Amino acid sequence: MNKTKRGIMSSLLVVVAVTYVLVSRAECHTSTTPTPLKSCKAFSTCDSCTQNPKCLWCMTNDTCTDYPVSYILPPPAVCKLSQARWGVCWVNFEALIIAMAVLGGTIIISIAVCCCCCCCCNKRQSGPDRDEERFARRREEIRQRADERKVERKVRHDDIRKKYVYESGGCSEVTRNEQQSVGQRAPWGE
Repeated sequence: MNKTKRGIMSSLLVVVAVTYVLVSRAECHTSTTPTPLKSCKAFSTCDSCTQNPKCLWCMTNDTCTDYPVSYILPPPAVCKLSQARWGVCWVNFEALIIAMAVLGGTIIISIAVCCCCCCCCNKRQSGPDRDEERFARRREEIRQRADERKVERKVRHDDIRKKYVYESGGCSEVTRNEQQSVGQRAPWGE
């Protein structure tokens, strides 16, 4: 596994761990009997107010109000973001928005990096890399030199064969006995 894949895997592991920690800290409020929907003004504590997703608790004046659904974020006239609580009492609305934005951004960036790395790795693997090209050139040079040596050997052997060609009825100028006395070996292998 190369370095980029290890880096991607470790970043994904960190994202999963952070997500697990954030999700495991949240309390799950389930009840066996459905509670009738009350008006948000009827709630007097933060815990009871934030259990209803349509309600928003404001810490400045300790009131529970209807969440302003016409706006994405509650306007400052209703409650400041740093003092607003929605979903859970222990996280203010401002921190909740920042945490969700960071988490979403991290996930999007991780996915983009993974896609880019996968595309780059596939492009790099599809074509020959520098080392492969260098080895291929080197092999070709070695093969050409071997072919040249083979041709030279063939020419030398042909010259030797021409020199020791059998003429009609016997050997040419040099006889077998003369070759042995000089210390040369006969080309026909005896």
